[in-house]
Amino acid sequence: MNLPNMIKVKQLFDRNSIENPSGELALRLRKSEHIRKIRPGMRIAITAGSRGIHGIAGLIRTVTDVLKEAGAEPFIVPAMGSHGGATPEGQREMLEGFGITEEAVGAPIMSSMETEITGTTKNGEPVFMDKNAFDADGIVVINRIKRHTAYHGKVESGLCKMVAVGLGKREGAESMHRQGLGDIIVESFRVSRDTGKLVCGIGILENAFEETCELRIASPDDFETVDNELLERCKTIMPGIPFGEFDILIVDEIGKNISGTGMDTNVIGFWRRIGGERKPDYKTLIVLDLTDESHGNALGVGFADLITRKLFNKIDFSATYTNGITTGNWSTVRLPITLETDDQCLSTALSKHDEGTARIVRIKNTLDLEEIYISEPLREDAEKNENLLIIDGEG
Repeated sequence: MNLPNMIKVKQLFDRNSIENPSGELALRLRKSEHIRKIRPGMRIAITAGSRGIHGIAGLIRTVTDVLKEAGAEPFIVPAMGSHGGATPEGQREMLEGFGITEEAVGAPIMSSMETEITGTTKNGEPVFMDKNAFDADGIVVINRIKRHTAYHGKVESGLCKMVAVGLGKREGAESMHRQGLGDIIVESFRVSRDTGKLVCGIGILENAFEETCELRIASPDDFETVDNELLERCKTIMPGIPFGEFDILIVDEIGKNISGTGMDTNVIGFWRRIGGERKPDYKTLIVLDLTDESHGNALGVGFADLITRKLFNKIDFSATYTNGITTGNWSTVRLPITLETDDQCLSTALSKHDEGTARIVRIKNTLDLEEIYISEPLREDAEKNENLLIIDGEG
């Protein structure tokens, strides 16, 4: 891509992390009251989601090993709503993309789209749960806690959502999105919690480098508290774009392994999804590629203004549309203008600006934000920011 002169900038983030998350989790689980309640022969389901959580295969293996030590018979269930094309094979394939295989985690993977109804909400809506998990003697829920890309509240992405939406499979995800996630997740979680099926939850918080910086083992009654507490901490360490106003944002890649919406709307601007305040405020969003780990699911492509033919050719429209229809936000899968090359996308975006004064930000994706590139007109703003280190050089 023939960019104008670009400057490499490094964002200075807190890098505190847990050196050995799997080892730390094993120590805590073995001391946990929840594991002491496990009896020999109990069949325990362990959730595995569709997010690229750091070291997730190792963490699941740890849970599997500790449960086996207690005499249980653990197995893995994909807990990802309608992701993976809403098929058992597609969801298993997504897990394999994260290194979650039967050999790696030491337990069978039972992938099915069948559900059972755990109860109903106050307005009479059924609450769904993966049948294999429902038929087990208990469930261990694992998820990362972070900001949601569709709504903001006291509880967003985390343990409660994994139960209400992830374990709900396609039926549960459709029901939650239809009713409004922010309004119904907690109530639906409580319906499933009250079945007594949940053993405990493992909440994971990651720093700006996608490293585990906090682990919490929670009783089912504490899922909401842990979700809220780690969410509040997430807000203080979550990486973002360090400029409030510019002209063009270039995102090298989007993907389901990066964000549930391909690009995290908390980074590119919540207004790209729901309108409202433009923060950060910019005019054109270019997206260049789709990650292989997405298996063709290009949810979030609709946030872009311009995309490349390379990205377009990777789209599995069945998987993408299934996910988009399930969420009820069809704009996330609408196709933007498709141009043949990276350079054509940029030259089209620059046609609205004087190339010498265009304020451009380029990022790899919305997770990897330590090093970004900016055009020369943003240099002065970068020099005034004590959390930025200018490295220089052309990108």
